[in-house]
Amino acid sequence: MVIIIRFVTAGLVYMNERKYALFGVVGPLVAYFFIGVSIMLSPWFSWWSNALSDLGHSVESDVASLYNFGLLLAGFFIMIYSITIFRDHAKYSGYCLLISALMLQLVAAFDEVYGFLHFVVSVLFFVSLGFASIVYAVEGKSALALAAFVIGFGSWVLYLAGIYSAGIAVPETVSSVVTVSWVMLSALRIYLGKSNR
Repeated sequence: MVIIIRFVTAGLVYMNERKYALFGVVGPLVAYFFIGVSIMLSPWFSWWSNALSDLGHSVESDVASLYNFGLLLAGFFIMIYSITIFRDHAKYSGYCLLISALMLQLVAAFDEVYGFLHFVVSVLFFVSLGFASIVYAVEGKSALALAAFVIGFGSWVLYLAGIYSAGIAVPETVSSVVTVSWVMLSALRIYLGKSNR
């Protein structure tokens, strides 16, 4: 992991330091752009019965390459943000976000064709999002990150308890959107030179 961090940061050393923060904004936007386009091109997709990963099934989905490429690219951008400028502002949160970005890439690399392996990396991705939110809530004194954890965790608890009826794509989307809200806000504040988190 340390070798990967040094390799990526060495390649970006000549970039204006604050501009690294833009990767924390662009990464999530890339993910949701590709997810949105994949959903629009998949009339079979239903929020009532599908998982987002169904879009990335390399055998059964016509948009699998588009969807999985979007996740891989988004994960790469978020990794750059997490190991450069974000790590300088919130060291432990940066490492946690790095793990989440790596898990996102593994969700794309090991799509549903891989069965149980896909399930494992998907669970690890969503667990890592929650963990990163808790760490940033403490380290960055961020009420938004704490709220993201509560809302994200709550969406999973309500779904698993059968309180509402929907496809697993719903808690997947809720938990990821609330998490990227604090990621993007932290990136914007760093870029704009604001010290509060």
